[in-house]
Amino acid sequence: MGLLTQGKPLSWEETKKYAEYVRKHGILQFIAIYRKLKDRQDQYLRWGDEVEYMIVKLDHSNQKAKLALKAEEILKIMNEREEREGDKRASLWRPEFAAYMVEGTPGSPFGAANDHTAVLSHFNCVEDSMRTRRLEVEQLLAKDESLLCLTSFPRLGCPDFSVPRLVPDPENSGTGSLFFPDGAIFGGHPRFKLTLAQNIRKRRGRKVIINIPIYRDVNTKDPFLEHFNDEEAEDSARADHIYMDAMGFGMGCCCLQVTFQASNIQEARILYDQLTPLCPILMALSAASPIHRGYISDRDCRWSVISQSVDDRTKEELGEEPLKSCKYRINKSRYDSIDSYISEEGAKYNDIQLVYNEEYYKQMVDAGIDTLLAKHVAHLFIRDPITLYREKLDQDDEHETDHFENIQSTNWQTMRFKPPPPQSSIGWRVEFRPMEVQFTEFENAAFVVFIVLLTRVILTYRLNFLIPISKVDENMQEAQKRDAVSRCRYWFRKDIITHTSPPEAAACVEATGCPSESNICNSNLDESCILMSVNEIINGKGNHFPGLVPLLRQYLTSVEIDAATHCTVQQYLNLIANRACGNLMTTAAWIRKYVTGHEQYKKDSKVTDKINYDLIKTVNSIVKGETVCKELVGDSPFTKARILRQQK
Repeated sequence: MGLLTQGKPLSWEETKKYAEYVRKHGILQFIAIYRKLKDRQDQYLRWGDEVEYMIVKLDHSNQKAKLALKAEEILKIMNEREEREGDKRASLWRPEFAAYMVEGTPGSPFGAANDHTAVLSHFNCVEDSMRTRRLEVEQLLAKDESLLCLTSFPRLGCPDFSVPRLVPDPENSGTGSLFFPDGAIFGGHPRFKLTLAQNIRKRRGRKVIINIPIYRDVNTKDPFLEHFNDEEAEDSARADHIYMDAMGFGMGCCCLQVTFQASNIQEARILYDQLTPLCPILMALSAASPIHRGYISDRDCRWSVISQSVDDRTKEELGEEPLKSCKYRINKSRYDSIDSYISEEGAKYNDIQLVYNEEYYKQMVDAGIDTLLAKHVAHLFIRDPITLYREKLDQDDEHETDHFENIQSTNWQTMRFKPPPPQSSIGWRVEFRPMEVQFTEFENAAFVVFIVLLTRVILTYRLNFLIPISKVDENMQEAQKRDAVSRCRYWFRKDIITHTSPPEAAACVEATGCPSESNICNSNLDESCILMSVNEIINGKGNHFPGLVPLLRQYLTSVEIDAATHCTVQQYLNLIANRACGNLMTTAAWIRKYVTGHEQYKKDSKVTDKINYDLIKTVNSIVKGETVCKELVGDSPFTKARILRQQK
């Protein structure tokens, strides 16, 4: 969850007073990082995943599934173990926003020296690493508790959704929520202890407003409009939408993220740009959150929920009132898709107006930072800090980066460009952030390996997936819709071979059955970018586009890779390919089918306690390997991790 500085958080009034101070010193810190490390070269191609989990209690006697608010208790034990084991630790555990959430990462990054064979062999470790992490925590849970990868808990915010039971107190709580009690926020770190939620509410001058379209079934109220004994809620709730009013509804969702260490800053910027058009496609493929606050929505992804849940823009910044006390009209929430490419090749695709701090931009350019990167950082720095610690106000800008990270880490975008930490062996990194978390380790490993393998292909063949930023924004809206994999089409680049691509790139494309001549980059942007389905993007579009999975399969034939790893990766690619073509369901589609097919479902868009209990119980059975869900993964996947599991 970004920067986790310890200390005493300042009030919003104090934080606001220091906002300009933090921004100015944050810029000085970035300039210092850039000057010291712009020429840094790293031999190691490292990468790692971040998996977020929910702690769930299955109350079998009452047939209810609830969220167990015991993350602080679990993390205390895991962090003590981490300190004892040192470098031998198998996993790292960190808090997330909610008291029922934990985040697990590998004990050390995957990857090796600049050796493709060694890097690829680590693909066989991901799934087992994920499983080991989950079992580590499950050993600390009660028999009726489980650690599950749920993007959204279907009845979050409904009465009696947690253990212990908490009752919202909107008149006396920090969030003012009618549904999400303050006690459901993680209390073991000052950043989460109401600080973020309170300060976002205070900065915007009102509670957050979240409205997600309702899924209309035959017995759904028409119009669907809830009534609340609260004037602000009555004004904010929209007809035919599910209304939510707290940061917890967004930041209380789970996701799957991947971070890559690049060889240098140029490579990091290339990956940042080239992966951006993939964000909506992977979000649609990983869609896993169709239910919110006990209602089925007409959206499959959490993105809009979380974007609205941390939107701290004032009425002036939103354009609802004339600018007086605020400097900018800001087009997006702090949690949204990126607004500009940062590589030299990406410059011509920056076709939307970028709002940025001109003073900071000039300061960085004068310090030797190029205009693209300077604008990127100056754009991030139009935001205020949301949390600030008294102990961290005075810093050495040459050797510390907390003020920079304060702003950087609270711009939650689809991609994140990450400078090296001070005095660290860690290099320039890129974080891929749009994916929803899947039920099983097999599925999560498949998505992680797919995106990591794609980075190797992009860099090896010098491919170009860039499309105008405005088209990426359009795709992000489409990708959240119900059944977006099968029903929507997306702008995507068809001619991906560049003039700097090696001959092997054309050979790879030809081997997929797609003529390489039709895939050489065209200077006419209008001709390069066409509408394609997810199936066409992933599996190919005749003579127009080879497809990402066929490209990856061909790449694997050109590198040295052991048989076991090759078999594992092929299973992962099969999952992605079959999700894209519709042979397998997305997690969101499967959840919808389960709920709407439940014997107690009344075709009214409501998810009752009993339906939720049966759903979570079934998911738990799938995760533990007691049930094989062929609709999600096909026949039992044959991977090394599964073989090891059977042997144990």
